[in-house]
Amino acid sequence: MLGLDSAGKTTMLYRLKTDQHMLSVPTLGFNVEKIVSEGNSFVIWDVGGQKKIRSLWTYYYENCQGLIYVVDSSDRVRLNENRCELINILKHPQMKTVPIVILANKQDIPGSMSSSVLSDHLCLREILQGHSWFVQGCCAVNGDGLVGAIAVLSGLIKQNQNTKPNTGKSKKKSKQKT
Repeated sequence: MLGLDSAGKTTMLYRLKTDQHMLSVPTLGFNVEKIVSEGNSFVIWDVGGQKKIRSLWTYYYENCQGLIYVVDSSDRVRLNENRCELINILKHPQMKTVPIVILANKQDIPGSMSSSVLSDHLCLREILQGHSWFVQGCCAVNGDGLVGAIAVLSGLIKQNQNTKPNTGKSKKKSKQKT
């Protein structure tokens, strides 16, 4: 789970884990939790979004099966920064075909952008070509939209795995890493 600092990633992670709102502090490294939602098991890495540590994001791409990218939908000032970071993520070879769910967080704040407006401002149709993707409005504080977004991500991951060429090798079933 990636996104700029203060987008709500940690609040989201612990809302999914505990179904409760928990106060959080800025993540200086990462948080990792196993989440079970509607019978699907995910290991979610919540990686800090401060500018000085974004260069470390690439270390979390290996074996990534899906990406949750969180955007503060009330922060219009940082839209270009979000777009640039998302483009940088997608340039990485290990992220070329990874399915993506963009979460337009903080829908509870008056004046926040809807998922369709956010999608247009970030030019998602253009920058996410070649990826399976979905945009979901949500609120990490009360949990609105989170379970549905995880269900969509699970479906996109399964669809992506079914379209990869079969190498003829047998693999053990692995947990989904987002």
